[in-house]
Amino acid sequence: MKGTSCGRWTINSNNKNNKYHLILDAAIKVFARYGYTQSTVSKIAKEAGVADGTIYLYFKNKDDILVQFFSYKTKQVFERFREEVSRGGNSIEKLRTLVRLHLGEFQHDRNMAIVYQAETHRISRRAETQIKEMSKMYLDIIAEIVETGQAEGCIRKDLYLGLVKRFIVGAVDEVINTWLHSGGKYDLVSMADPLVDLFLNGIGSQRQVQAFEDAGRM
Repeated sequence: MKGTSCGRWTINSNNKNNKYHLILDAAIKVFARYGYTQSTVSKIAKEAGVADGTIYLYFKNKDDILVQFFSYKTKQVFERFREEVSRGGNSIEKLRTLVRLHLGEFQHDRNMAIVYQAETHRISRRAETQIKEMSKMYLDIIAEIVETGQAEGCIRKDLYLGLVKRFIVGAVDEVINTWLHSGGKYDLVSMADPLVDLFLNGIGSQRQVQAFEDAGRM
């Protein structure tokens, strides 16, 4: 199967030709470098090595490029996540796989990470529909892992699932933000196992926490 790559993903060229993906990849580099507001079609065209008018053969405008980025990444990234997570032997393996993959993909493609983090944290998001779809897919994977863990007996059954999902997403998101603000100076993937251990074990010593709570009731 013929294809071209954008980041870590191999693209099937049946529906979109290589120039589409070349422009899309160039746009993400420009958005990451200048910020979306300061980016222009001319800058994107220059980065892609094409004429300005060529951009409009594939995209309506700059907003459309951003929407296509999220639509494309949603399909590529989350199909990979779901496929890899499904291979885990139990819920703990699945959770570690998901977090490692998430951090690994963002570390590998820092431009993608910058654009994703910037746009998903905006109050008014230009690709709202696509971002919501991406978020739902990710939260669904986490929900499946947690429910599997509850059935296996290794994750508490008295947890509010919605809160657990957002706890995991929020923690991973903050780890990525911190890494980006550091300039990517350390191995982001090395944070995966400590993060999962924190999810599973919390920050308190259970015996000591219980002792303090009992003392407080006296």
